[in-house]
Amino acid sequence: MSGRLIGLDHGLKRIGVALSDASRRVARELLIVQRSTRQADFDRLNAIAAQESATGFIIGVPYSDAPAGTHTQADTVRLWISRFAATTALPVVPWDEQLSSDDAREIARLQRRRFDAPIDDLAARVILQSYLDALHDGLATFPHRS
Repeated sequence: MSGRLIGLDHGLKRIGVALSDASRRVARELLIVQRSTRQADFDRLNAIAAQESATGFIIGVPYSDAPAGTHTQADTVRLWISRFAATTALPVVPWDEQLSSDDAREIARLQRRRFDAPIDDLAARVILQSYLDALHDGLATFPHRS
């Protein structure tokens, strides 16, 4: 299986975007989308996918061990993912983003980014790379849409 994948780090103000190579081995940060309206955000993400000839989206979902019945950020992201999935013909895969921000901060430090610079694109890269590694280790699969 081949084809570029887009990794997304959903945030309330920004969406980090990363892109894999066509062989699905390496992820790189691509850009940060400043949030607007839901529809404008969805349109922008779908336009990026078309421009990059992407074949699917991998979207980070935060881990939550909150008690049942408690609304969490993970619930918000899952709802956003379901709404986004309805707007695209490409497969959408939720993926655990646990510790992606910590890893992204370390990458930012190594890249010598300003300490207050956004790292959403780096978090998306970490999420996507985690998925790619699992995919190649046989610990993840990629769905096909008919």
